Amino acid sequence: MNKYELAKKINELEGLTNDEKSELIKLLRSQKKYGLVWEDKPEDAEQRMVNEQPVLVEVPERAILSDDAEAPNHILIEGDNLEALTALSYTHTGKIDVIYIDPPYNTGNKDFIYNDSFVDKEDGYRHSKWLTFMNKRLKIAKNLLSDKGVIFISIDDNEQAPLKLLCDEIFGSDNFVGDVSWQRTYSIRNDSKGIPAEVEHVLVFGKNGWQPQKLPRTAEMNALYSNPDGDVCDWMSGSPVASDAATHQGMVYAIQHPFTGKLFYPSSRAHWRYEQSQMLAYLNGWCSYKLEDLNDDEKRANVCGVEVSKIKPKVKAIVLAEDIETSRRKAKEVYDKGPWPRFFFTNKGKGGMRRKVYLDNVGGRIATNYWPYEETGHTDEAKKELIKIFGQAPFDTPKPIRLIRRVLDLSTNKNSLILDFFAGSGTTLHATMLLNAEDGGHRRCILSNNNENGICEKVTYERNRKVIQGYTTPKGEEVPGLKANNLRYYKTHLLPREQTIRNKRALVAASTDLLCIKNDVYAEQERFAGKKLKPSCARYFDNGQTKMLVIYNELTVNAFAETIYHMEVDGKILIYVFSNTRYAYDDNFEDVLDKVELCALPAAIYDAYRNILPEQEMKFEDPMAESENDTDNEVTSDDSSEQMASSEHDTQLSFDFK
Repeated sequence: MNKYELAKKINELEGLTNDEKSELIKLLRSQKKYGLVWEDKPEDAEQRMVNEQPVLVEVPERAILSDDAEAPNHILIEGDNLEALTALSYTHTGKIDVIYIDPPYNTGNKDFIYNDSFVDKEDGYRHSKWLTFMNKRLKIAKNLLSDKGVIFISIDDNEQAPLKLLCDEIFGSDNFVGDVSWQRTYSIRNDSKGIPAEVEHVLVFGKNGWQPQKLPRTAEMNALYSNPDGDVCDWMSGSPVASDAATHQGMVYAIQHPFTGKLFYPSSRAHWRYEQSQMLAYLNGWCSYKLEDLNDDEKRANVCGVEVSKIKPKVKAIVLAEDIETSRRKAKEVYDKGPWPRFFFTNKGKGGMRRKVYLDNVGGRIATNYWPYEETGHTDEAKKELIKIFGQAPFDTPKPIRLIRRVLDLSTNKNSLILDFFAGSGTTLHATMLLNAEDGGHRRCILSNNNENGICEKVTYERNRKVIQGYTTPKGEEVPGLKANNLRYYKTHLLPREQTIRNKRALVAASTDLLCIKNDVYAEQERFAGKKLKPSCARYFDNGQTKMLVIYNELTVNAFAETIYHMEVDGKILIYVFSNTRYAYDDNFEDVLDKVELCALPAAIYDAYRNILPEQEMKFEDPMAESENDTDNEVTSDDSSEQMASSEHDTQLSFDFK
């Protein structure tokens, strides 16, 4: 509950005078919080969105489409990232698994643009502008993250401290995972002054207890494992005990050695790692064992570190079931032949007991908060990666692929959705495609970048186009393309909020594009149930896995329900209805609920549609008329590069992105 909400509740309290309420509210407002205070500086992009609706409009001629029907669909959005994030929030709230961003560092060296102007070192509001800029975007980013999502933010010393406080406030300090030091350079310049910066920061904040995955193991780590006894896989020696004996007294008891016949116990304050029945099974792999009460409560109490009166009674020992000579002979046969049981004895069987730790079971290695360049690359490596693609480095501050790969290794599975809204040279998508190619994954990546100096078109897009289609290095090396990928290009666009047919059509068309991105289905079909579909009434998408029907004329709902009733449907059809009410249409589709999934329009799209809807009487029309002369009287389905005609004024709305 924030202060505003609490003040409202104070005003609603009964039994207090107005003066008492005022004093309580004053006290509430006087309480200081730990965190940042800065002067909010209005941003042009935010002001524009007051009167205009941000949407995404596809530029189909820039799409790179694979012949592989299973290829993941990646998205590149050109435009202001506040507008892009706002548009994505309509359909992707709670959908993004991983966010990586490399925002401007606000060094004063023309790396940070605010309201179309570079912010230099002499600007007295430099830090306030940067915090205002980041605050708006990070708040949206938090809402986009899934319940177990995580955000990684690259930053240098210049803004690390205020950024950490800002993220504590937005994401919650309890969700702080770590401040990683990335070793960005492999050599320090001799002319550096003060304390040279060898590292940059990567701040990591998760949601709801997010935990990093383990990293792949190194060859050096695996070399510690061997297989001297011919077991099913390599192993190394591990401790046979675990701590907290006092709370695991049933796992503290004597074991008789199969080679020497001596009794031995866990070390002080420790217990055997497995339940007694499991330990008995392992030891029977050497020779015959049985359980026997040795009346050794005092000894067991000493191991546990408790008084004898508090020890669990009648815990039996594991002892030899046969005489020592027979037991020793059987155990030596096992030792010589192999493989040895899970718990084995050192020094050719005469030493202490140890546990096998199998390589197949240990998993990866734990990441620390220091990422050396040997593992995660450096800035010079990043520039060389661009030179290999372009013949030069067209971007000053790229990040190396190996750095982003570390982020992906810690945070993604094969189907993760990744977002980078400061895309720069496009390394995040490049790394994603390489990882998919390596492990057969289907990770999807959404990038957003402005087009300052043509960076989105000429660098971000061009880099990943080459990566997908293949390219030739400056040395003449042919690099094959990662062809099993789709890249779709969008631009941010602001629609006027005035109630006109033209604005309505544009909103509906752009919203349909967003629904395609949301559901990862883009293959539009001209026909539905074998009949030609009138785009003024609905559009239908089917990629063989996902089916989506978007209905624009709510009066046609019953006609579609009747059609679906007679269809053979493999899987459910997602159905969206553009309507001036929030009616769910459950009754209309009651007889086909086994074939459809009724989806509510995202709230922001619905509200925008309602607000922009001109007053007019909607008329029924056959949604699947076969006539080629049928005209669209209500809603256009034309794509973003074509013209959208207005029946109201006989004018045209054009998205010309060529």
